[in-house]
Amino acid sequence: MIVVDTNILVYLFLPTSQTPMAEALLRKDSDWVAPMLWRSEFRNVLAGYMRRKALSFDEACVLQAEAEHFMASAEHDVKSQEVLELARSSDCSAYDCEYAALAMQLGVKLVTMDGKLLKAFPKHTLSLSDTRAEHGR
Repeated sequence: MIVVDTNILVYLFLPTSQTPMAEALLRKDSDWVAPMLWRSEFRNVLAGYMRRKALSFDEACVLQAEAEHFMASAEHDVKSQEVLELARSSDCSAYDCEYAALAMQLGVKLVTMDGKLLKAFPKHTLSLSDTRAEHGR
């Protein structure tokens, strides 16, 4: 099991240069979890794609539904106090700290490409680009 942030989900569902790494991670560990927040963040990414005319409304709706189906029963609540403690002790947003808090709560790694998260919580995070070597062990 791993915690993934929204960007990792975006890389899996939308074609990017990081998509092959996200797909490889999924092959190694398909037990992905995230805080409930991922849904809103994913919708926000899709909204940006629609504004830039990179996705139609219908395409965005299909992608959101596919992502929600993929993450069904893999969404977790996090404790507000823990999130706020992490935000207080780091330079990360409370949004980002939700992912770190969940990883700590479950005793697993958070896979992310967020430099602030990687720097603030090195014992609990793993860069997507490092998962080929690290997570496969």
